[in-house]
Amino acid sequence: MSRLLSARRTLRHHLLKTLSPTLLPPPPPASSFASARALSTSSSASSESELRKYLAYTALVIFCGASTYYSFPFSDNAKHKKAQLFRYAPLPVEELHTVSNWSATHEVHTRRFLQPESLSQLESFVRDAHEKAERIRPVGSGLSPNGIGLSRAGMVNLALMDKVLEVDREKKQVKVEAGIRVQELVDGIKEFGLTLQNFASIREQQIGGIVQVGAHGTGARLHPIDEQVIAMKLVTPAKGTIEVSKEKDPELFYLARCGLGGLGVVAEVTLQCVERHELVEHTYVSTLPELKKNHRKLLSENKHIKYLYIPYTDTVVVVTCNPISKWNGPPKHKPKYNRDEALQHVRALYQESLKKYRPEHIATKSSDEKEPPINELSFTELRDKLLALDPLNKDHVVKVNEAEAEFWRKSEGYRVGWSDEILGFDCGGQQWVSETCYPAGTLAKPSMKDLEYIEELKQLIEKENIPAPAPIEQRWTARSKSPMSVASSSSEDDIFSWVGIIMYLPTSDPRQRKEITEEFFHYRRLTQEKLWDRYSAYEHWAKIEVPKDKDELAALQQRLRKRFPVDAYNKARRELDPKKILSDNKLDKLFLASETV
Repeated sequence: MSRLLSARRTLRHHLLKTLSPTLLPPPPPASSFASARALSTSSSASSESELRKYLAYTALVIFCGASTYYSFPFSDNAKHKKAQLFRYAPLPVEELHTVSNWSATHEVHTRRFLQPESLSQLESFVRDAHEKAERIRPVGSGLSPNGIGLSRAGMVNLALMDKVLEVDREKKQVKVEAGIRVQELVDGIKEFGLTLQNFASIREQQIGGIVQVGAHGTGARLHPIDEQVIAMKLVTPAKGTIEVSKEKDPELFYLARCGLGGLGVVAEVTLQCVERHELVEHTYVSTLPELKKNHRKLLSENKHIKYLYIPYTDTVVVVTCNPISKWNGPPKHKPKYNRDEALQHVRALYQESLKKYRPEHIATKSSDEKEPPINELSFTELRDKLLALDPLNKDHVVKVNEAEAEFWRKSEGYRVGWSDEILGFDCGGQQWVSETCYPAGTLAKPSMKDLEYIEELKQLIEKENIPAPAPIEQRWTARSKSPMSVASSSSEDDIFSWVGIIMYLPTSDPRQRKEITEEFFHYRRLTQEKLWDRYSAYEHWAKIEVPKDKDELAALQQRLRKRFPVDAYNKARRELDPKKILSDNKLDKLFLASETV
């Protein structure tokens, strides 16, 4: 089932399947039993009738016991499979929507999923929800790893509000409806010779969502994506539709640019664009000691740059992207290895691993199976299949990482294309991700804390024997003036490093996914305890998870208060959305009022 929210239809794909409850009749009152006993002494026919009644009750109790036994999961150490005696009865399609994020790590079931087709309809939905005090949390494409826009109380999605409204070629500015996806926007303005300044790894986000969570691309001279916003139209519950910009209510404008959907439904966005341009991507392999020597130069001389670290190896993949030289043109370099040669080691490891883990698969494999041939699989597909064989076995994960390092060594070279094509990145399959952002000095004087963080992180992984797959991705941005951005700063020259750790969910087996999830949160907790405070690192809003433990939650609330203007944000929420119809439990827990913290 596709986990991506549809851009053109409501999310009514698969309904919540729930067992129709078996209802026991209430037990007869005590007087009934006394009466039955009296009657049984006077009439044999009555006695037989009572016997049949009690036999029926007995059968019903046994049936319900069997239902409970076979319908509820066994403990993890159960050695037999549970039987499937019942079919699950879905509710009518009009009543329930099942909505999950792309990685299927967060899922909600709601009876209120609104998709307006126009601004006036959105205003009507918000006004009606405000009057009835019914929640409609804004949700975008459902790509956030933490499901930040999901709410069982109700949601509003702008996928049907996806038009390019205005294009100003001279100012290089475009106004769009907030439900338009990044790729649709880029395709819609290319005829005007324009494109976005920077991109995140993928193109399926809605513009409203990518701005509200403070998403980013990479490049130490380039700002996070919220800095591309120069004006917004918000539909608020208490004040109706308002327009904000640098000139019109600038304080609210900067606060709402990265407003997490809590200050109003972003209906329209005006973006500062740039001329459409081609980039040369250069991919090569280095090591951390070598990077330390060249890091300052690499940050300052490359428009876009990122490092991909392979745990348990010395390999660092360096990817730089720059405009084509006006003097030299695109590089004439030819790759040393072709695709098949680059994938050779990965394919060999997969075949070898199949013999170890699934010998029956090798023995019974036939040519008419649905699984595609190994030579048709991409690198990320092969990695998913390899990890699925034994995802938490450190030795197996190390072998997969070593194969990945070899793949990148044979993939060194250049690639030329339009910026929206080059700056994308195949992130692999479903996954858990934690991404932190922390200060890294200035472009003129990097602190080198960014590489120190990585060095300590790799040491932590090896010390704790964490089955950490690749890559650990490191990117950079300039600061943001949005106070709720994780990269916010009052100093114009500040730069920030973003580091993402990952664990893939390459299997559909619920127990295995649960085990991977537990291991990932152990991994994340270790980085939090050892690194975050010392490096002033804070999690990306689309990746932050709300702790279940009360003490941990209280500590997180206090920590957020040290970094962000929580009181100002809550004040704006009270003024614009006093009934909190745009909020959810996540927002309410992260940003408690000051008197309750």
